Amino acid sequence: MNPNDSPLLICLAGPTASGKSAASLALAQRWPIELIIMDSATIYRGMDIGTAKPSLQEQALAPHHLLDIRDPAQAYSAAEFARDAAVLAQDIRQRGRIPVLCGGTMLYYKALREGLNALPGADPEIRQALDAEASERGWPALHAELARVDPATAARLAPNDSQRLQRALEIWRSSGRAMSDWLAQPPQPVLPGWRFLTISLEPSDRSVLHTRIAQRYQAMIHAGLLDEVRALYARPDLHPGLPSIRCVGYRQLWDYLDERVSLEQAIEQAIAATRQLAKRQITWLRSLPQRVPVDCLSDQAVAEVAQHCAQALDA
Repeated sequence: MNPNDSPLLICLAGPTASGKSAASLALAQRWPIELIIMDSATIYRGMDIGTAKPSLQEQALAPHHLLDIRDPAQAYSAAEFARDAAVLAQDIRQRGRIPVLCGGTMLYYKALREGLNALPGADPEIRQALDAEASERGWPALHAELARVDPATAARLAPNDSQRLQRALEIWRSSGRAMSDWLAQPPQPVLPGWRFLTISLEPSDRSVLHTRIAQRYQAMIHAGLLDEVRALYARPDLHPGLPSIRCVGYRQLWDYLDERVSLEQAIEQAIAATRQLAKRQITWLRSLPQRVPVDCLSDQAVAEVAQHCAQALDA
């Protein structure tokens, strides 16, 4: 079989503030695409401003999938994303349209591209019990427990990494096997036979991206981000241990509402944290040998993205 006869998934990746959304909407004007959003923050309802969620007008230009699929009190794993995105890609193709993955959560990309390990499913009762134990004893105590039953996993987790500690202990308690044992098995592909075109929007000048990040966060503040965080803060079921509240730009304003820092400090910390996030995203992207880099600061960036897509679609 000719590899070019295989179904194609276009992946438009890049760090925060690199112009991924604008590029994807430009593609929508040229081809019948549907967007699968690869973002661990825009999945949450009620978190719109600080996640730079596409507006309703932008969403009307092309179908957007995996937006607003979780309440902020809920979690969503990379494995869940990979399974959901794989089903969506197949459905979009069956409708005669082109699936385009767009976002910057590279752990989601890794799970979709490389496949999934056969880990046990979530167990709400065990998770609730672990939360109760953590409230009483603290996560470092649970980290010590994990070190006894799964030293390999404990060695790569920080003592206060609540989300990953909870998952590792949940797997141990539900299956009697260490998470490291499960992960030693080869992953199973979720999109076997598919071609991936990964276009990576990367800045030629990191300082320009840093300026963009600062300007965008200030714009979010003026657009009402603090009120958005206040609405979350008022909910008794939300707390900083949740993935939603740990999102960059939200946790810092939460600390302000907790009176830990001033508003000015919170904004400075949020901008610094966003720049660190962008640095990690760029490092991960540049480690991908199969990516097609495009300078996101170039006036021709969108045209270059479209050219690479045209070449792959015509192949």
